[in-house]
Amino acid sequence: MKIAIMGTRGIPACYSGFETFAEQLSVRLVKMGHEVTVYCRSNIIKYPEKFYKGVRLVILPTISHKYLDTVVHTFLTVIHSLFQRFDVAVICNAANGPFAFIPRIAGTKILMNPDGPDWRRNKWSGVGKLWFKFGEITSLAFANEIVSDAIVLKDYFIREYKRDTVFIPYGSEVERVKTREALNRFGLEPDNYILYVSRLEPENNAHLVIGAFEKTSTDKKLVIVGDAPYNKEYIAKLKQTKDPRIIFTGFLFGKGYQELQSHAHCYIQATSVGGTHPALVEAMGFGNCVIANDTPEHIEVVGDAAVIFDKNNEDSLRRQIDLVTSTGFPIDEYRQKALKRMDEKYSWEKVAKNYEALFIKLCGMLNKQH
Repeated sequence: MKIAIMGTRGIPACYSGFETFAEQLSVRLVKMGHEVTVYCRSNIIKYPEKFYKGVRLVILPTISHKYLDTVVHTFLTVIHSLFQRFDVAVICNAANGPFAFIPRIAGTKILMNPDGPDWRRNKWSGVGKLWFKFGEITSLAFANEIVSDAIVLKDYFIREYKRDTVFIPYGSEVERVKTREALNRFGLEPDNYILYVSRLEPENNAHLVIGAFEKTSTDKKLVIVGDAPYNKEYIAKLKQTKDPRIIFTGFLFGKGYQELQSHAHCYIQATSVGGTHPALVEAMGFGNCVIANDTPEHIEVVGDAAVIFDKNNEDSLRRQIDLVTSTGFPIDEYRQKALKRMDEKYSWEKVAKNYEALFIKLCGMLNKQH
């Protein structure tokens, strides 16, 4: 099949979960024998070649603006796609729902991966919230199929719109690395730091993590991995911490990210909005003990394989950090539970096969052998 992935910033992944999803899925689909194109934004992707691991890259311009970046690029993407004769297109992000009808009129089957209800995020103004809500509605109207990466999100679409969706979870690679180049760069020792990974936006609660950690008695460090191009004021406030144990790395992908995940003492998942969070799945896949915010989305992922703190409660998080870093805490037991759960539920190979099966169904190729 001829497949397109749209609505992300592009690959190689260098921003967030949708980009990692696009890279992991597209590369595997190519190995399965499909022809895959990933659309990329010129302000983010500077990869000089036309193909990445067999995936064709189409880099198109956009406007670097909080409210225009995604929609401008996706509009240009769907116009370009009209001349490509794709069998199926995966469009990520509910904000892109209003454009889904354009490739569909050219005969392309449309699969939307909207993520969670982003209109709930405080970072968006009234206009932004309305656009995301409109995007959800148009996604349901224009797409041939909707994918939910969490059962909680699947339930949300049934409850809000009486529309069932296909559940395909996010994936994780279960593979620790032994190298320590990133650790050396930031002055870290294995098992002597706590890891937090997220875009630095208020709903992701980096401020809560920092506030809780500042009150702990541990001698371990806190490593904050992430950034956000349109939240400079919020990030500046985060960096005003006087705690010398806290280290900010900015965005980190590839080998450096794998190294930090592989050697952490534990991982904190504090986000409060969205569906399945990629960094959480990845942290468990790397065999980390997780301390997770008590939201339905997180509980669905971690099961009994994590330590839970009361939702958005700084003091509860502080107590759990002190617990997990205390002598005698059975951290290896939690690490093994996490690995087992990831291997059973969140393998990228299983994710790719599930997407391929859905593509075949959408394209009416049920008898085709793969």
